[in-house]
Amino acid sequence: MGKELNKIKLLFLHDIFTRQTDKEHVYSANELCDLLSEYGINCERKSIYSDIEALKEYGMDIVNVRSPKRGYYLNERKFDVAEVRLLIDAVQAAKFISSKKTKALIYKIGNLLSEFQEEELREQIYVESTFKSEKEDLYEIIKSLDDAIKKAKQVQITYAKRKLENRYLKKSEGKVFIINPYSLLWSNDHYYLVCNNDKYNNLMHLRLDRISQVKLLDSPSKHFSKVSKYTDKFDTADYSNKIFNMFTGESGEIELCCDNRIIDDILEKFGDETPLKIFDENHFVFKADVELSSGLISWIMQYGADIKVLSPKNLSDALIEKTKEILSVYE
Repeated sequence: MGKELNKIKLLFLHDIFTRQTDKEHVYSANELCDLLSEYGINCERKSIYSDIEALKEYGMDIVNVRSPKRGYYLNERKFDVAEVRLLIDAVQAAKFISSKKTKALIYKIGNLLSEFQEEELREQIYVESTFKSEKEDLYEIIKSLDDAIKKAKQVQITYAKRKLENRYLKKSEGKVFIINPYSLLWSNDHYYLVCNNDKYNNLMHLRLDRISQVKLLDSPSKHFSKVSKYTDKFDTADYSNKIFNMFTGESGEIELCCDNRIIDDILEKFGDETPLKIFDENHFVFKADVELSSGLISWIMQYGADIKVLSPKNLSDALIEKTKEILSVYE
């Protein structure tokens, strides 16, 4: 067997151990020769032993067992079954990944295991498409924004906004503006871009599934130290905790009356499927099941007069009491 063919043989043998062996599926040297023949590689049994030693030196944890069947299998992989399951569950839970992309990603992740381990996992996998994004160009958008962040360049984007019209929630065609991108983060089942609208001097976060027509500009982005407390490095974890962190409490239903200006904020917090009703020309109302806590009170108060609690009464009373406490500090 020539040197080049022998190299290819090792690659095929690597794939066989990776995808076709595990503790329950062990192959003898003769059986490995038979499997290689399916790839057009004909070899002698004796050569398999030296090949296995070479793969072990490369780092593969190939084990030789004698019972209940004699043969070889790949023991430890880069990812075990539990780790792969966690990755798959994370992909399934991500609303911003479309059903098509979810299935493709699960297939790729499954290749980290043997075919038999992957098949057992697939029997437990169900992709619920009803809550998945319909956006198929998410990968390209992530790539473009990540590139802009690394190069510290400004980006022009189109961002879809929503509004109430004739009692129905509708998406507008989108607003075009220039941003300074700083970080990408996953929180509350959505993928966000943390950035700065170049017209202002504060941070904002935009959902990636509403971003389209990303254009990398030649102009350098505004440094995050000019719009945030961060100086040397943008602390994504710190930002995420401060913006999205909620405290736990007793479950209950709330009804809020909100200014139309914060429709997007409400839907980001409670979900796109939250039913909204027109209250008057400038306000809408909605109900949601939440955990009544100090975190909820703080979240409502950040919107000031843009949110009014209609029910329950104990929540509105708590807000009044909290407002009095703050007022007393300044009296």
